[in-house]
Amino acid sequence: MGSQHRSEQGAAPGLVPEALIEQALRSGAQAAEVFQSQSLSRPVFFEANRLKQIESAQSAGTALRLWRDGRPGLAVAYGPVEASVLVARALALSDLNEPEEIDLADGTATAVYPDLGRPVPVEQCIEWGRAAIAAVRDVYPEVLCSAEWECDLETTRLVNSKGLDCGYSDTTLGCFMSTEWVRGDDFLYVSDGQTQRDGLSPDAIARQLIQRLAWASEAAAVTDRRVPVLFTSKAADMLWGTVQAALNGKQVFEGSSPWGGRSGSGQGMLADSRLGEVVLSDKLTIAQVPTEGPYSCPFDDEGTPTRALTFIDRGVLKSFYCDRTTGRRLGMGTTGNGFRPGLGSYATPGLFNFAIAPGYGTLEDLIKQLGNGLVVDQILGGGPGISGDFSINVDLGYWVRNGEIIGRVKDTMVAGNVYSALKQVTLLGGDADWNGSCRTPSMAVEGLSVTGRSG
Repeated sequence: MGSQHRSEQGAAPGLVPEALIEQALRSGAQAAEVFQSQSLSRPVFFEANRLKQIESAQSAGTALRLWRDGRPGLAVAYGPVEASVLVARALALSDLNEPEEIDLADGTATAVYPDLGRPVPVEQCIEWGRAAIAAVRDVYPEVLCSAEWECDLETTRLVNSKGLDCGYSDTTLGCFMSTEWVRGDDFLYVSDGQTQRDGLSPDAIARQLIQRLAWASEAAAVTDRRVPVLFTSKAADMLWGTVQAALNGKQVFEGSSPWGGRSGSGQGMLADSRLGEVVLSDKLTIAQVPTEGPYSCPFDDEGTPTRALTFIDRGVLKSFYCDRTTGRRLGMGTTGNGFRPGLGSYATPGLFNFAIAPGYGTLEDLIKQLGNGLVVDQILGGGPGISGDFSINVDLGYWVRNGEIIGRVKDTMVAGNVYSALKQVTLLGGDADWNGSCRTPSMAVEGLSVTGRSG
């Protein structure tokens, strides 16, 4: 067994939310809010087919936000600090800010939500990792496997001066596994992963890697042209970042979203938006599903209960998502999507458990229906911005001829525009899978530009 490493950031002793709020109000604050977050992760690492390392990482922090004379101040503590010191820091920062409307969630009772996940011991993660590696190497003994298997526990509590007191814990299991196959001058890297709530399947991830290795065992030539492109579920995730940005109420308010208003500002942007219009293929229905994904989130970081939302229904734009500030500016109210990028940040519109409704058929079924074209399975580099334009390098892709994969493509690029591509969806698979907090099926789109090595 490899080395064991432990890193911790302890929560400051004595930083009780109720006491912090009381101290802030006694010191002249009109209103106050305390957000506490703790996390514990125990990842298990494998390298070159062997267990390398076991880690335990724990962190905890407290964020105090208050208002004095309408001016907001935010201070964060990760280590030992007196309540009076943290309050003084927040008050000092409030003096530097402009006044704003104080908008806190109301609360009349304590609400503690159950953990819907199932924690597993480190020994189980080790067993899963060894089983997956053994299954791959039974078929391809020459490959080198690396992996990370882990169980994450996060606990959140939010208390404010308007009586809100709510909290929840969330346990999530995740794994990422990769293989390296060197044959002379040829280097092949294949990876896959899982994010689940109750358990991980080493057999399933091994089967996926074995299938990819088989598809990539031979090389295929690509000619420069416009062809149908099939994105596997893990590659299709690249497209949805742009869609999420376009649905962001803050982007609508600022006039950046192509689906927002085309004139005016603020509430005028919403009134003049493309709500009710067809913006994507009628094969696509996109929603937020708080109770179905691998992550629990009964309320957002502003204390607003989360709820199921349908953003796009069979191609028709139905809703944007907002935090409290953005929702007020747009005149639509919060959708329960105010999240902090970090403890030291203010809430901003964010998404979780973003789900694209699946279609029908396995990935193999879609490949047969594709006829001739390109399957994109892994990409290099980041995804497109809110403009939607992209030109991506294909890290792992396969050429399809007459409904069958004939080999792996090399030095290949795919270019197009996300919004245009998602209006031309021809195939939508039934193989929807979670990539982090986004669930997407495989799907094929028409007429993307493909350039590659011809021989």
